[in-house]
Amino acid sequence: MIGDSVFTEEEYERRRREMVERQIAGRDVTDRNVLDAMRAVPRHRFIPEQRRSDAYVDAPVAIGRQQTISQPYIVASMTEHLQLQPRDRVLEIGTGCGYQTAVLAEIAGDVYSIERIAELADQARENLQQLGYHNVSLKIGDGGLGWPEHAPFDAIIITAAAPRMPETLIDQLALGGRMVLPMMTSYGQQLVRLTRRESGIEEEYLYAVRFVPMLEDTE
Repeated sequence: MIGDSVFTEEEYERRRREMVERQIAGRDVTDRNVLDAMRAVPRHRFIPEQRRSDAYVDAPVAIGRQQTISQPYIVASMTEHLQLQPRDRVLEIGTGCGYQTAVLAEIAGDVYSIERIAELADQARENLQQLGYHNVSLKIGDGGLGWPEHAPFDAIIITAAAPRMPETLIDQLALGGRMVLPMMTSYGQQLVRLTRRESGIEEEYLYAVRFVPMLEDTE
């Protein structure tokens, strides 16, 4: 929940600019829209107050319920691999605190986000509303089912490690649509981009990652 800051807003802004220059632009992220979004979204506003001093360190931060906000570089890199355009319709699986959601909303036309943990979803909704993001729709539910009434999506992002190819979500990709997700493989978690082509699904394995596992129904 958004509360009092441990630093001034000016200091947070300085740290955010430094984060983008050193940790993101200083590595391999070059998409101007992504860099602008990372500069614009106040990451500290999505982090529990007692952890806000870590907001602009290039590391994940615990947000409660055994979940984390991903490190800034990973957020920027996954977003860049989505190749977003301003009119795109995006589906996010795993809203968490809403930070990645806000980055997507800075670039894309409409963002639909699903979070299965009600406490986190409520926090994310409050965060996003207070920061004025009006192009986001959020619901509590099983992200593995997607949001078929709003499909097809130009881009889908999954922010927890999937144990297998998410066929239900792949079916909700538009032609030319991209899905970026961490996936469990025999040699560890890999960030994968799937693209729907007329000939089928194109798979690209990008690099090793480490995410919390995707929760699945046990019934």
